[in-house]
Amino acid sequence: MFAAIARRFHYFGVFRYNHRMATTDTNTESDILHHLVFPFDEDLDAAAARSLLRIRFGREALKQINQLLRKNRRGEISAEERITLENYTRMGKFIDVLQAKARKALKNAGQPG
Repeated sequence: MFAAIARRFHYFGVFRYNHRMATTDTNTESDILHHLVFPFDEDLDAAAARSLLRIRFGREALKQINQLLRKNRRGEISAEERITLENYTRMGKFIDVLQAKARKALKNAGQPG
């Protein structure tokens, strides 16, 4: 469905490149994540914060990440594998931000974290 909508917008020129696009301020994933998570620590209770601190990649995911990292270091990674590795990296960064917010919430509440 999204592909059909995208084709329609492309047909009407919505997705065509223009000179203003090169100078447009764009939000990076990090910027968007900051805006999404920034207010999150204001009212985060201690139990929820501790739960966030327990989020980890599972054993199989870690195994796959390590395999992909080895392939990447050797220059043997495929395009599909690179996308998978980038997805894991983005999710890892997201988890890092959530956990930083959780630690901050615990610190603000005077609790160890």
